[in-house]
Amino acid sequence: MTMRLLTITAIAFCMGTNAMANDYKVGSIEISSPWSRATPKGAQTAIGYMTIKNNGTTPDRLVGGSIDVADRFQLHAMTMEDGIAKMRELSDIEIKPGQSVEFKPGGDHVMFVNLKHPLSKGDHLSGTLVFERAGKVNVEYSVESLGAQRGPRDMGQMHHEGH
Repeated sequence: MTMRLLTITAIAFCMGTNAMANDYKVGSIEISSPWSRATPKGAQTAIGYMTIKNNGTTPDRLVGGSIDVADRFQLHAMTMEDGIAKMRELSDIEIKPGQSVEFKPGGDHVMFVNLKHPLSKGDHLSGTLVFERAGKVNVEYSVESLGAQRGPRDMGQMHHEGH
């Protein structure tokens, strides 16, 4: 019985460690759970989501990045005006000390422009984020299903895609 409990504990620990594999750190900046959605054949763009937290005492800015599967990487803000969603490209996004910026469906996001091939669920995309103070950090985006509303961290929670 003790050996079985140790095995279960070891498996649980490994699974927990694996879940943390999608966290990245550069300077005082933490990037949590980068993800994207699968794209239909012929799509020219995809969107990236994540949470960025500044644990430092000075502001920092996400000023750009790159992604292996696309020619360009852009920062975008989403706003609602008269019931219409409007998207605009940004030159940077400030992350204030002690605060987080969440890139999520229906909100601010990063856009991958001129895709080299469609994205499929289960893919892993290599990218780089560039911060004004903290510098560069390599990240990996997990690709979820076409209609996913949550990233890999939240997949354990029950939700309905596309609603």
